[in-house]
Amino acid sequence: MLINQDFILLILNCVKYREKALKQKETWLNTGLPDDLLYFHIIGNPNLETEYVFDNEDKVLYVKCEDDYNSLPQKVIKAYYAVSQVYNFKYIFKTDDDQNLIQNNFFKSIIKVLTSKEKKVHYGGYIVDVKTPYKSKYNTIHPELPDDLLVQQCKYCSGRFYLLSNEAITALINKDNIVELLSKEYLEDYAVGYHLPAEFKQNIMFIDTNVYFKDFL
Repeated sequence: MLINQDFILLILNCVKYREKALKQKETWLNTGLPDDLLYFHIIGNPNLETEYVFDNEDKVLYVKCEDDYNSLPQKVIKAYYAVSQVYNFKYIFKTDDDQNLIQNNFFKSIIKVLTSKEKKVHYGGYIVDVKTPYKSKYNTIHPELPDDLLVQQCKYCSGRFYLLSNEAITALINKDNIVELLSKEYLEDYAVGYHLPAEFKQNIMFIDTNVYFKDFL
C-alpha cells in the first residue's frame, strides 16, 4: 500500500558533495519547510542490489546509477520512479544541493497556490523557451560534458527549482525507454522538459525562482 504524502521535495546531491546537503539540512531545510512537506536528497550508487533505497532517518534516497554530474538525468528519473513506487503524492518539487532558500514562506505559498487552482498545474518553474536549437556552452562550466551538446527546441523549467504533478511524473516514467533516453542526455532540467509529454506543458506555471533561491556562496 502506498504512503499518502501530498508533497515531496527531491534535492539532487552526491557523495562527493555531501557537505552541501548537510549545509542545507542545517539551514533552510530545518526552518523553511512546512510540516506537510517531506524531503530527500538523491544520491546515486551503481552497486545497489535494488533499484532504490530510502533512508528515512537521514532523508536520503539512493538510486541505482552513477553518482557523477553526467548521470543527473538518469538519477532524477530513477528518483521519480522510486517515489512513485512508495508514495501516493500530488506533486514533486525538485531543486539542487547548491541552492539556498531565501524566503522561508515559499513552499507554504506555492502549495496554497497549487491547491487553489481551478485548472490543475502539471509543470512549473522558471520557464526557458528554446525557440531555435543551439550548441550548449555549459561544458565551459562543467568540462566533463561533451563539446557538441545540442539543445533542441522546447520549453523547460530551470533546474534551480521546478515542480511536476503526479500525472506528469506518471506519464514521464512510463514513456517508452525513458531511462535509456535520459541516459543519453546530460542536462537534467532540459532533459525532463524535453521528454515530458506535450499535454503536460500546455499550462506551465511561471515561478521566478531567482526571487526565492540563491546559490550558496
